[in-house]
Amino acid sequence: MSLNYQCPLCQHALELNANTLKCTNNHSFDFAKEGYVNLLPVQQKNSKQPGDNLDMVQARRDFLNTQHYQFLQSTIADHVHTLAPKTVIDLGCGEGFYTQAIANACNIEVYGVDISKSAIKYAAKRYKHCNFSVASISQAPFADDSADVLVSIFAPLFDTELARLAKPGAALIVASPGPWHLKELKNKIYREVNAHTPIDIPEGFELVEQRLLDQQIALPFKDVKNLITMTPFAWKFRPEHWLELEQQGEQIVTLSFYVSQFKRLTDSLS
Repeated sequence: MSLNYQCPLCQHALELNANTLKCTNNHSFDFAKEGYVNLLPVQQKNSKQPGDNLDMVQARRDFLNTQHYQFLQSTIADHVHTLAPKTVIDLGCGEGFYTQAIANACNIEVYGVDISKSAIKYAAKRYKHCNFSVASISQAPFADDSADVLVSIFAPLFDTELARLAKPGAALIVASPGPWHLKELKNKIYREVNAHTPIDIPEGFELVEQRLLDQQIALPFKDVKNLITMTPFAWKFRPEHWLELEQQGEQIVTLSFYVSQFKRLTDSLS
């Protein structure tokens, strides 16, 4: 591997021997048959099955397979490619939809990390040219100054950890909801829908550029259902909302994303 994993228990380097990663303190982690490694210690779990559940993973997988988000995927992959990185870490990579596109565009080793075992299992099984691990992105299993580029797509940002992982001058690419992302669907469950604003600049970074991507698309009910199920506001939809959507059939939906590039400052957090 071009980038060594770090032991989540003692932070020593992990060395690959056959199908096992082991540190000098004899902590060992086996690769699963699908090709991923679980680097999430019990003490870092906030539940029995942390991260997105199987229903959310399945819904997101099915929706992303429709390629409705391909314009965002291509933008991210092309952007990373222009930076000519040697090492990329996708934090909160889910099922690897963006991770594998980055790897294809850059032809380098790309690492995907997510706390959801269900998501990582699917990603590793499908995308053999990427390195996937189950781990917490708030305590990522990599050494300091590991990445030339960090990628975060709809994932929480942990400023201290981002600054720790990024080399001085490294890029952080973040995709977050644009002003009226999914406004038509939100209008069905909220009295008032407020516009999303750009994310705050993470501590230890400076803003380099920010783009806004917008599209309106027509979605059949099946895709609408998967899109809602994969979002955090899915639990707000009651049976009558689902019935109304199904009866209405095709929906016009706004897809809107901020794509922000930040630069890690040389005197950032340590």
